[in-house]
Amino acid sequence: MPAADRPRSPARVSVVIPNYNYAATLELCLASLAAQTLPAFEVIVSDDASTDNSVEVAGRFDCRVLRAERNGGVSMARNAGAAAARGDILFFLDSDQALAPDALENAVDLLSADPRLGCVHGIIAAEPLVDDGPVEWYRTLHAHHWRLKGVGPTPTAYFAAAAMPRAVFEEVGPFEPALRDSEDVEYSERLAARHGILLTDRIVAAHDEEHRLGRMLREQFRRAQYLLPFAAAHRRRPGALRANSELGVAAALLTAVTAPVALFVPALAPIPVLGVAAFAAADPALLGFVRRKRGIGFVPLFVGLHLLVNVQIALGAATGWVRSRFDRDFGTPAGRAPRPTTAAGSSTATGSSPSAGPRGTGARGV
Repeated sequence: MPAADRPRSPARVSVVIPNYNYAATLELCLASLAAQTLPAFEVIVSDDASTDNSVEVAGRFDCRVLRAERNGGVSMARNAGAAAARGDILFFLDSDQALAPDALENAVDLLSADPRLGCVHGIIAAEPLVDDGPVEWYRTLHAHHWRLKGVGPTPTAYFAAAAMPRAVFEEVGPFEPALRDSEDVEYSERLAARHGILLTDRIVAAHDEEHRLGRMLREQFRRAQYLLPFAAAHRRRPGALRANSELGVAAALLTAVTAPVALFVPALAPIPVLGVAAFAAADPALLGFVRRKRGIGFVPLFVGLHLLVNVQIALGAATGWVRSRFDRDFGTPAGRAPRPTTAAGSSTATGSSPSAGPRGTGARGV
């Protein structure tokens, strides 16, 4: 888009918040917007037929509430909010996040400084929005680290905290309304073909991560089913964001497969030990970061949780690959033909969002 078509300063920022039953964090989210150094032109809560008191919470703040008659998913909620917005810049913010006070101002500055950018999106803060224990700390530290490591130009956009000129959104088109789990990277493929995308540490959001172990692992397994058949090509793109390394996933799977066998065949005991060592060595910078933030005593728990997550990713990816062999429509929107694969890669990948139904993990990507 030519520089002349970019919004003039002062930009009018419309914040669009998709929400489904997130009353507990919506208040913190809206309070963070009230404290911005650059006030939002408008705040739109696109409520996806919540059954809790989310609408009541939103009513305590200076915002507009759109209420869906039925739960349609995060893409439909974002599209409804964008359609109602009147600002020059759309800032998509998930309802389980709270922005740092300078986030909106920094987003506007970055978009104004580089007319080639179609989207700027931010990182997760190193501290959780709500401290619910060790599992949440694990998720938060991991999410912060891999995003911070990926700061810079990228073909991947995550819309949990992301700004884009309204003109760009209208040019690229709305989010795929049938997608609840892969809307981010599907949209990234369309957006990156026309405009630059920047992941920046100047936009920071504290996030309320999943704190229940079983639910977190089930979510990782479900999302990972899309890894090989649909997200692998995107992950190979230069600069694409990756939450976990292939080496780490492989080492975790080796450990999980050989550890039970070693209980009955002691001679094989060194294999799972080597698997754990390889897993820990796959990302030494991550473990160093965890030690600095939470102390050496937290590192073994972090490694154990991270190992379990990577095992779920491996099992989920294998399950997804098998499913894709027998069902050519696996992962495509219901009732639609599969999207053609672009020259850059496949059309879908993983992700979750607060408006997609039950609580999402927030740390998108596998």
